[in-house]
Amino acid sequence: MSTSEPQATSNPLRPFLFVWLGQFLSLIGSGLTSFALGIEVYKRTGSITKLSLVTFLSSAPYVLVSPFAGALVDRWNRRTVMLMSDLGAGICSFLILGLISAGEKGLWQLETWHLYLPFAVSAICSAFHGPALSAATSQLVPKQHLGRANGMLDLAAASSQVVAPVLAGALVVHIGLRGILLIDLSTFLIAFMGMLITRIPSLTRAQETPAKSSLWQDMSHGWRFIRTRPGLVGLLVSSSVTNVVMGLVVVLITPLVLSFGNEATLGLVVSLSAMGMVLGGIVMSIWGGPKRMIRGALSFKLMAAFVLFGGALPASMPVVTLCAGLFLFTFPLMGGSIQTLWQRKVPHELQGRVFATKRMIAIAASPVASLMSGPIADRYFEPWLAPGGALADSVGRVVGTGTGRGIGFLFVVLGLVMTVNVIITWLNPRVRNLETELPDAIPDKPANVASLPENPNPAEGEPALPAASGGVKS
Repeated sequence: MSTSEPQATSNPLRPFLFVWLGQFLSLIGSGLTSFALGIEVYKRTGSITKLSLVTFLSSAPYVLVSPFAGALVDRWNRRTVMLMSDLGAGICSFLILGLISAGEKGLWQLETWHLYLPFAVSAICSAFHGPALSAATSQLVPKQHLGRANGMLDLAAASSQVVAPVLAGALVVHIGLRGILLIDLSTFLIAFMGMLITRIPSLTRAQETPAKSSLWQDMSHGWRFIRTRPGLVGLLVSSSVTNVVMGLVVVLITPLVLSFGNEATLGLVVSLSAMGMVLGGIVMSIWGGPKRMIRGALSFKLMAAFVLFGGALPASMPVVTLCAGLFLFTFPLMGGSIQTLWQRKVPHELQGRVFATKRMIAIAASPVASLMSGPIADRYFEPWLAPGGALADSVGRVVGTGTGRGIGFLFVVLGLVMTVNVIITWLNPRVRNLETELPDAIPDKPANVASLPENPNPAEGEPALPAASGGVKS
């Protein structure tokens, strides 16, 4: 018997830790670039609408490419997919570096629209990387530790949001955008090298996507798997609404803070509030999530909704930091719980397609929400709550009037939307009973690389591709 199996048992998260560390560093570098470029765009244009347009163009390609990406992730080696995705994102950062360098040297006038193409290509790389990482995680980590692994991934994302704004605010003054992009490129290189030394278990021959199936059939299979399971459909709809709210909040937090502070204040608020997400990631990494994942996820989603009501409070650095910190604290807990459910309920051989379809649907409206957040705030909510505005003598008596108060009222409206979303989701019995009605589709232990069968003809009893309608009890 191979000695690799006892090692996997005594150190169940060891292979995953190599992947996680590379992603952690890469997210820090990406966070530096994203934060610095976001401030640069807003300073150049002074327009929330143009800032939201950059966000839209950074995410819309992700939605469009996701169905193809998921099908290809199930056809290709998932480690190779993540390597190529990291390489592509690194090339995009290199292209942005070249554009900024040429602008600083006076070779041309750098405009905001020059950044659209590299942002779009980077989003396409993310469309491949996301489902590949989710599927690889469930292959590397035993089922009982999936909640902890997902918490660690959220912790990495949260830590980047704490470190990146502080570093970016300090570094942009001393080394400029060019220096920040060089740091970003170095973190991509580290993530790439870390992935090279990590081996991800391959699927058995019985689990691989049949070569004779078309790409279109593979793409549609991911949707059919979800569509025939009402509990997953309801959970997906609920997540989609949450992502729309999150997309609006992420864009609008910048002009809200800048309504009473400067760029340094924004960096400090973002960093301090992101500590809430770090704390949530730590809790999820240690705890592993509630026993009833659905109940826990909806409870934390309701907490996030109540926090948004803090938009009615007078805007200040302590108030915004506290509310944003509590809001972000809930996301690793609700997100980790929901992601763990999906990983348990979807067979390994379908996870690329299903996860890509899930992510595409869940965030499909998010780019539109980001695009519309600027016009909604600029044309409606801010004028309504300006002195003498349409709501100044009614809503304004509660939330106040002036710059930023329209955004505060919009946060209250978003809190009501999330509250209604939680209530409707809980009243759906297919979602409420999802954990017991839909059996787990993955084994308790991940496949061991050394023990994968060499026989190209699967033996009787090996897992076959599940029927699209199987597994759901009436």
